[in-house]
Order: sequence, then structure tokens, then C-alpha cells
Amino acid sequence: MNANAEVLFKPLRIKGLVIRNRIMSTSHAPGYARDGRPQERYQLYHAEKAKGGIGLTMFGGSSSVDCDSPATPWNQVAVADDGIIPYFQQFADRVHQHGAALMIQLTHMGRRTRWDTDAWLPVIAPSVVREPASRSVPKDMEVEDIRRVIRSFADAARRCRQGGLDGFEISGAHGHLLDQFWSPGVNRRTDAYGGSLENRMRFGIEILTAMREAVGDDYIMGMRMSGDELLKDGVSHEDAIAIATEYARRGLIDFVNVLGGQARDDMSHAVSLPNMAFPVAPFLHLASGIKREVDIPVFHAQRITDVATAARAVAEGHIDMVAMTRAHIADPHLVNKLAQGREDDIRQCVGAGYCIDRIYVGGDALCLQNAATGREATMPHDIPRADISRRVVIVGGGVAGLEAARVCALRGHHVVLFEQEAQTGGQVTIAARAGWREALSGIVRWLDAQVRKLGVDLRLGTRATPELIAAEKPDVVIVATGGHASVGDRPGSDLVHDARAVLEGTVEPTGSVLLYDDMGQHNAASVAEVLATRGCLVEMATGDRLIAQEVGTTNQPVHLRELYRLGVVLSPNMELTEVYREDSRLVAVLRNTMTDVEEERVVDHVIVEYGNLPREDLYFALKKNAANRGQTDLPALLEGRTQPVFAEGQDGYALFRIGDAVAGRNIHAALYDALRLCKDL
Repeated sequence: MNANAEVLFKPLRIKGLVIRNRIMSTSHAPGYARDGRPQERYQLYHAEKAKGGIGLTMFGGSSSVDCDSPATPWNQVAVADDGIIPYFQQFADRVHQHGAALMIQLTHMGRRTRWDTDAWLPVIAPSVVREPASRSVPKDMEVEDIRRVIRSFADAARRCRQGGLDGFEISGAHGHLLDQFWSPGVNRRTDAYGGSLENRMRFGIEILTAMREAVGDDYIMGMRMSGDELLKDGVSHEDAIAIATEYARRGLIDFVNVLGGQARDDMSHAVSLPNMAFPVAPFLHLASGIKREVDIPVFHAQRITDVATAARAVAEGHIDMVAMTRAHIADPHLVNKLAQGREDDIRQCVGAGYCIDRIYVGGDALCLQNAATGREATMPHDIPRADISRRVVIVGGGVAGLEAARVCALRGHHVVLFEQEAQTGGQVTIAARAGWREALSGIVRWLDAQVRKLGVDLRLGTRATPELIAAEKPDVVIVATGGHASVGDRPGSDLVHDARAVLEGTVEPTGSVLLYDDMGQHNAASVAEVLATRGCLVEMATGDRLIAQEVGTTNQPVHLRELYRLGVVLSPNMELTEVYREDSRLVAVLRNTMTDVEEERVVDHVIVEYGNLPREDLYFALKKNAANRGQTDLPALLEGRTQPVFAEGQDGYALFRIGDAVAGRNIHAALYDALRLCKDL
């Protein structure tokens, strides 16, 4: 165990509640609520963390207390009526039976939401200042609005206590209504709620006072806040210290949960929800600064992905409770593994931001590398052993093949994995060579270590053939051969190179480069950054409206920041239609997708990103002898049943293919293919 890790297992008492250790998951927005209620999926997601040993898990980031703070955006929880209480009671019972504490975050979003959802009510704020992220122009709150919202917070607090939750926090972070009042850039009032910091704190004091009266002095109330909004007209670190100190002095909060930054625009989202481009614990100093001034426990979350950093943060006295929220999305059993001396078995968060990026486009939070998270009702985190042990041959050592090997080995099968390269990892290993995306290699390292530990027979540097596979006398063959890069079918496709070749080192462009992106994912943007870093003059073109259009809210701004910094010319709405040679150079023909006007670029190299085509030759060579003709029974797969080929009694091997060997998708899809097939083999 890490030298400082023991401090993480020291209980923390807050009033009458004893939290069994110092590791928590902060409230966040997984998008699992339905009809404004945390139903079974939401509850099982948090119960898994409790089962995995976490001390405190918080949900409902952010749960709305009133009708003009709609719960519909991001599929959130509504705490605006008593109908929520039975759901809280069921939720608390589920988490408490595993020994963890359960709390919720309550908020009114103010201007940081949309008016065109739910009841179509105008959004409200201390002043009429447009909110950049949600693009809403709010109503200036009247005193009657202030009184109404205060009552709503108090009623929500009562519902939390009646629902059996161990406590709650109110949100004064990420630009919600509470911190809109604190912020001089948003609060331009001239009455008792505006002007001086003392006046700007008044709204929060009145909210917390009403909540305290509703729940009593023995119930736990906390507050999440930014320790520095990092804005010229925002809440400074000194302001944050003053706010936390005053609210704690009055006995209105029993803990303070500190983060850095805010979420007012695209770049600030990326900063406040830091991905792998940022160092670990980038804002720990802000929480530490507040802890020096208050006499209540201080919590902190922001890119604390590893146990060593978490332990140091607590051991050195910077904070009292360390939040490893995304780390628990990657591995909800993190705490138990640490306690059992199995630190090497912890699947560590790599900071991809896939979980967060999905919710900002209306999806549900899913972990890039753990397909069971959020699917606890159907996908196991602990893989049970099968009743029958089979001989399984897997072809391909990318993430799909490695996950298939891991799950099959845990099922008790004898597993042989063929990989033609000298190392595992496939396309992920290649993608990790792109600048700030290096942390992706952690996905492969964990999977590789697990399959070796489980005794999988790894045949590296061996190209699988039907003869080699037949020699193993397999019951099951899983083809996970991945995909090869497409160069498209435009005229002149023989003159271009695919983006992957740049990272592989098989092509080393110099001079001027046109990089055309047809996919809008990380791939092309990452390669553009690599080329520009190497000194190339790069223009990145795409037929999409935006560069890296499919990349999410916490990642796209980082790509754009780097591309601008490196001087890459960005040309959206430009489709590549043809490439031809002119003397020693290439001419790329681009068509403006809006005007249909064509332009030409004379460059030294054209690099393209058209996605992947499946490597399927081996699959088709094996298909004719397969008992199931290579077909996955989709109803059985979706219903979690054993494939019918086994129930019917097979004559020969059962053949399946997964990941990009089927169709080009992403890391999560490859892992999910492997898990949901192999868990029932």
C-alpha cells in the first residue's frame, strides 16, 4: 500500500455522521434520472461505489429546487415536490446497506440553464446579464422571486431529511444562482443584495438560514463553491475565503467542497472539468487556502485520479476529504482494492472526459474504458465464473481483444490471444503518441497487466491463420483484428496518406500540409497538432461546420487552444473533392459546402482522416467452418443470455467478431462489445 494511503482510511465525523473513510464521489450529472427522479439505474450506479468501499457518495449534480430551474436539461433530479421523498428513501436504503453515506447537491441554476424546456419559464438571475454557456438572457429577480427561491431551498432541504439522506450541499459553483449573486460580473444590483461582498453574500445567508430552520441544527448542510473563478470580474480567491469563513462562522455550513474555475464558456468548462491535458490536482491549492481559514471539513475534487495524489492531499493537511469522482466511474471498487492491497488492480481514470462530454450533448455518462459503469443492472463489475470451461482463441490484442481475454479468463476459460505486433494495444497505443493524449496508454497498460496476471496465453508477434487457430482446437474464436485506415475514394486517393501513418511514423511530412478531416473526432485534430509541433505549415480542413465537431465540451476547447497556439489554419465547411499532382507538389481541391465554390491549395503533402475499415479477411476465412456462421444472436446478446449456438450443441467452433473488426467506432464500443458478449460465454 502507498506510504500515505492509511490516512485515507481514517474515519471522518461530521456532527452525528461518521464517514468510514476519506474518499468520496462528488455530486455530478450522469444523465440517469428519469422524470426528474433518481430511479433504479441511478441508484445502482451509486450503490456499486458503496459496495466498492467508498465513504461518501453524492448525487444530483445539480438537483433543482424550483420550477424555473428545470431538471430536464442533462436528465437531472427535481426536488421541487414531496413526490421525491420515496425515491430518496429507497436510494438511501440501497447505499446504506453497503456502509456508505449518501448526500445530494441542491441548486437553483438561475441563468445557467435554458428557458425552452419543461414549463418554458424565463430564467432568473440577480441582474440581466446574458449567460454565455446556455445562451440565456435572464429576468432580473424581484424581491418576491428571492423570497420564493429561499422557500424552495428550505422545502427541498426538508425533503432530503425526510428521505433519509445523510445531508446535502448547495451549489455555489459553476455559475449557479448562488454564486451568480456572489459574482460582481453577474450581480449588478444596487439594493441590499448587490454592491459590496457583504451584500452579495446576503442571498446565500438567507437561503442557508431558512434551510437550517427546516432541518435543525443536527442535520448536515454543506456548500460547494469555487475557490477562485479565474475571472477578472468573478469571485477571487480572497472573496472565496471570506465567503466560506463567514458562512462557517454563522454555523450555516458543516463542510465546504472547493473546486477551481467556473463554467461560463467553452474554455472555462474545459478548465473546471480538467482532462488529460492538465496536471493532476491542478486546483488543490485553492482548497488548501480555504482550509487554513475555516474550522469545518474541506472537501475537494478536480482531476485527482490516483491514490498517491489523493493520499498526499489528505496526509499533508490540504483537505479533509478527497473526491475521486471520475476515478470511481473508471473503477467503483477502487477503495476495496486499495484496502486489500490490490492497488495494481485499480483501473485508473485516464482523464479522457468521455463521461462528461456525453452529458453535454444530452447523452448518459459512460466511462471510455469501463463498459459496466452506468449499466450495473445488466453488466457486471465482478465477472462470475462460467459453469463450463471452454477453449477460447482471440485474434487481436487491441482493447477489444484484451477485454475479451480478460473477461473470458475471469469466466474460467482457457484463453489464447494472437497478436501480430510485438506489443498489445492496437490503435490506442498509436493514438497515445499524439501530444496531450498520451494518457490513453493507461487503458492498454491496465488491460495488458490484467490478462497477464490471469494467465492468458499471449502469442505476441504471431499472425493468426486458420491453421494456427485450428491447432488450438477452440470452442470459441473471437476476431478482434481492428480496422485499417481509409484514405477515401475521391480522385487522387493514391496520392494521400492517412492520419494514422503520421503517428505510426511510416510517413514523416515536411513543409506545407493540408490535413482533411471527414470524421470530426480526436484523430485529425491530434495529428494536426503533432505536425505543427514538428514544424509543418498546416491547414486543417473539414466539411463540418466546426473543427473537431464530434469532440465534446471538455476536450474540443483544448484541441482548439492548441491548434490556434500552433498557428494551424482552420478551414471548416470545406470538403476535399480531389487531389492531383502538379510538378513535384500536390493540388488539393476544396469545395465550400455552403456556397459550392471551389478553391485549390498547392501543398507538399495531403493527409486525410476518413475513419477505419474493418480487417475482416480472417473472419471470412473462418466463417465457413463456424458452427454459427460467425453470427451473433442479437436478441440473446441484448437480453444477457448465452448464445444459442452453445445451447444447441455445436459442431465446430463458435465464431464472433467485435470492435472495429465489425465497424469503425470508438474505445468504449470495442470494450462494450467484448464485455457483453464474453460475460455470457
